[in-house]
Amino acid sequence: MTRFSRRTNWNTEENDLSRAHRQRIEAGLPIADLTVSNPTRCGFQYDRDLLASLVDDCSLDYDPQPKGLAPAREAVCRYYADLGVPLDPGQIVLTTSTSEAYSYLFRLLCDPGSEVLVPQPSYPLFDFLADLADVRVKPAPLVYDHGWQIDAEGFRRAISPDTRAIVLVHPNNPTGHFTKKWEAQEFARLCKEFDLSLVVDEVFLDYQFQDYGFQGTAESFAEGLEGVPVYVVSGLSKIAGLPQMKAAWIVATGPERVQAMDRLEVIADTFLSMNAPVQGALPAWLAGREAIQKQIRARVAANLAELDRQLRGYEALRRLEVEGGWYAVLRIPALQPDEWTVRELLGCGVWVHPGYFFGMEESGWLVLSLLGLEHEFSTAVTILINFLGTHQGSNKT
Repeated sequence: MTRFSRRTNWNTEENDLSRAHRQRIEAGLPIADLTVSNPTRCGFQYDRDLLASLVDDCSLDYDPQPKGLAPAREAVCRYYADLGVPLDPGQIVLTTSTSEAYSYLFRLLCDPGSEVLVPQPSYPLFDFLADLADVRVKPAPLVYDHGWQIDAEGFRRAISPDTRAIVLVHPNNPTGHFTKKWEAQEFARLCKEFDLSLVVDEVFLDYQFQDYGFQGTAESFAEGLEGVPVYVVSGLSKIAGLPQMKAAWIVATGPERVQAMDRLEVIADTFLSMNAPVQGALPAWLAGREAIQKQIRARVAANLAELDRQLRGYEALRRLEVEGGWYAVLRIPALQPDEWTVRELLGCGVWVHPGYFFGMEESGWLVLSLLGLEHEFSTAVTILINFLGTHQGSNKT
């Protein structure tokens, strides 16, 4: 009998919600998807010559550079320069995804049994990444009071002698909360006091709902972060709407950056996972990002406006404040477990995330993607609101 590692001892059985979703698809019944997160399947128009950038004879030469090929890292520097953040290619390590970037950083910063703090609500992928690195994720609270914000004292209480880093998603997924300067300074105080590193995920940075003026960590958080090791992760998945191209990076800043980069180079050299064609195409894809970003921002803004229009007059249904990203959190009456509500909505042909998927309470929260086609989104929201009004008393006032 095979003895598997304890780190992979997950429950891999299909849950009731997933089974119901699969069975509806297999039955050929319609589903309006309010969970869609893949921009390549949302009707956006990509440059017809986009794949031409992969055809370069230079890719036939195997040049194993652990941190990534210089032209690709220089292109990442130009992206940050456009945001007003000067960087050096020596601060950058390319990875195939932000997930791989996290795995590198967990290995860099943590020993087996170490902890990382992650604000909740947050994306559940962190749990699996931590398991594979023999690291524990400890949630720390985001609270909602006329907008999302950190609970600084809650973070302090969550820190233990095993804590090595705080993971910060800026803006947060799914709340769309941009970390404000005062919050960043609170994180800086905690990192200095407890000798922690700050890992900042900025994949949604380019998607603000309004011109709030939020910028990247290295620019907007510079004051107060002196002396704090900061590792920024991002990639093409959101920036260029290209999740299938598998290109991301780590930017190292702060004290002991040189030693950190030396260690990251060894980690990256151990796997050498980046492929040459994608690295060769990365400069062109980053340079052309605005075309797809403009479409995504317009779609998200239109769907958010449509959601607000349809919610008008429903006091028991409330869309929470959101500043960026491409999700919206809906507060609903906590009359039954959200899993039941989602299952019943699926029976009406609408597929939506329950809030507990992101670490919210078991009842009272739904998370909607704003990325889908506008007419499909509008139809799905109409069905959702009518259902909640009929079955949960969320009628107009």
